[in-house]
Amino acid sequence: MFFVLRPFRFLAQALTDQNTPRQIALGFAMGLVVGLVPKDNLIAVVLMSVLCATKVNLGAGMLAAIVFSWVGMLTDPLTHRIGLSLLTAETLKPTWTALYDLPLMPWIGFNNTVVLGSLLLGLTLLYPALRLSEPVIARYKPQVEKRLKNYKIAHLLWGTEWAGKLGTQ
Repeated sequence: MFFVLRPFRFLAQALTDQNTPRQIALGFAMGLVVGLVPKDNLIAVVLMSVLCATKVNLGAGMLAAIVFSWVGMLTDPLTHRIGLSLLTAETLKPTWTALYDLPLMPWIGFNNTVVLGSLLLGLTLLYPALRLSEPVIARYKPQVEKRLKNYKIAHLLWGTEWAGKLGTQ
């Protein structure tokens, strides 16, 4: 039962933890990048490690990663074209060859057009996602916290300690 409720707990924690709107927005933006990149390479592992190791809201990051994993599949044709244009550029071919000859580079996935294009698209969207989500989160976070306090499911998920802590804010 806990496994089924865990995503809802992450979502509510993202909105009710003692995090600033900037931490939540940064977690969301980093989760966007993690979600867009295909998960079968070292780039995804490194991005996920950075998300978990930094002081951002992990709940918002994980939720964004799940949502944008589905969006990432829809953007594959676009990211393939972006990656293909980078990998076939004559001026960059010596760079790609030199990188691929390094020991870990074959596992990183730069030779895959979708991986390279998704990484570039995600890094391009990182700053706009941060700038656009921060004011929205700052505006709606107090209202969501107040509404969540009134639901009995919140008391069941987090226990009385959480509900009491939320009520004192």
